[in-house]
Amino acid sequence: MTQLKILIENASDWAAFYPSEDVVLAKDYLAQAPSKERYKVINLCRQYSYLSTGYYCSLLAEARHHQVIPAVKHIQDLSRRIWLGVINVDAQKQLSDVAGEAKEHQMMVYFGFTAEPQLADLARQLFEQMPVPILKVVFQRKDTWRLAALEAGALNTLTEQQQTDFANALDNYSHLVWRKAKTRKNYRYDMAILVDPNEPFPPSNSVAIKRFIKAAKKHDIMAETITRKDIGKLSEYDALFIRTTTSVNHYTYKFARLAQAEGLVVMDDPDSILRCTNKIYLAQLLETHGLPTPKTRILTRSDLNRIDEVIADLGLPIVLKIPDGSFSVGVKKVKTKEELVDQLKAMFKNSALMLAQTYTYTEFDWRIGVLNNQPLYACRYYMAKNHWQIYNHSANDGKKTGGFDAMPTFEVPKPVLKAAINATKPIGDGFYGVDIKQNGKEVYIIEVNDNPSIESAVEDKFLEGELYDAVMAEFRRRLDEQ
Repeated sequence: MTQLKILIENASDWAAFYPSEDVVLAKDYLAQAPSKERYKVINLCRQYSYLSTGYYCSLLAEARHHQVIPAVKHIQDLSRRIWLGVINVDAQKQLSDVAGEAKEHQMMVYFGFTAEPQLADLARQLFEQMPVPILKVVFQRKDTWRLAALEAGALNTLTEQQQTDFANALDNYSHLVWRKAKTRKNYRYDMAILVDPNEPFPPSNSVAIKRFIKAAKKHDIMAETITRKDIGKLSEYDALFIRTTTSVNHYTYKFARLAQAEGLVVMDDPDSILRCTNKIYLAQLLETHGLPTPKTRILTRSDLNRIDEVIADLGLPIVLKIPDGSFSVGVKKVKTKEELVDQLKAMFKNSALMLAQTYTYTEFDWRIGVLNNQPLYACRYYMAKNHWQIYNHSANDGKKTGGFDAMPTFEVPKPVLKAAINATKPIGDGFYGVDIKQNGKEVYIIEVNDNPSIESAVEDKFLEGELYDAVMAEFRRRLDEQ
């Protein structure tokens, strides 16, 4: 397990808190010779001004490839007041409820937590954008509430009550701090699995998540689930595994970007999210690389004046897709010219571009799971009853999906397997689910999912535990390489 180091300038700074072997003097940390030991560093020096002890602690931590808070870039943002153009928070409603008629409001933020419960969301926003252990924040009201001052606080200046608030926040922020050494199992790496307990169609059900966590332990990785409110804790981990549906205009992309910037091993990485979740981008990428897809046109509003030309090119029926839909949401099949016009008018209200493809009937869709450009698992998903897709979100009988077959990849037709592997190479070396239609000898890549479904008793039906083991083995390989 990565070791934790809490850096203080004077021993007296920690006098109010429980003794901990994780707490070390800054001068001792600076005097350490570089090594391959892995640390997470919380820098609680009294000040972070340029060339100060606190500044050098963060600077050398980064040079030693330790995960450190605050990072040097955030120290610079504070000292040079760059935060004026960086921090963007919506404080109006929360402060109006708390501050009443006051013209100024001060608050203390500890690791994204505050003692004022009504301002909890505001504290979290501040810490996400300026991850510094202790922040002294001042808001002022003229026409609206605005951030007026932001500076780093210091342990030795906290009141008794503030010390209690800080200790509670630190306890919540870092599960490594107060856990007794004898109760720890000494795992080499820590992994966060990002989930959304309220998501109606998550990529992995709860049983699958438990199987991922179990498989991680076999590879000396301590995995635990986190949710969107835990973004401030990312620096505690060595790896991030995203198991909630991704999108560029979504918190999942923010998690991936931040984790990558912190040096974590990430699946889905932000580049894969960008390349896969927008169907317009993906269609152009596949076409650029000469890969087999259904005949495709990217439509704009002006194409409403050329509907006959679109129909002549693609034929009827036509499949229309919004750029960022998932789980078959936002995919429509139109059978007539009138339906095509009506659907496009409705869809163009939300997107300047739309994807149109020739419709190809098949009894089932292939899904090939590809990890690091190698096939991992294979499934055939059959169309939902009396429906043209594998998902029927409007079904009234509760049967929203068709059946499925899970099988070894060596039973998959070679053209299907080859198309799946070729489809992932322009995207990256992550974990993908490639959807393919097969019509006789012809195969068509429908899309590449950066966040493929892994559900217990579905995708793992053939491989069972080996599927989860393979994913965690790849995480371990990348962690060791890094």
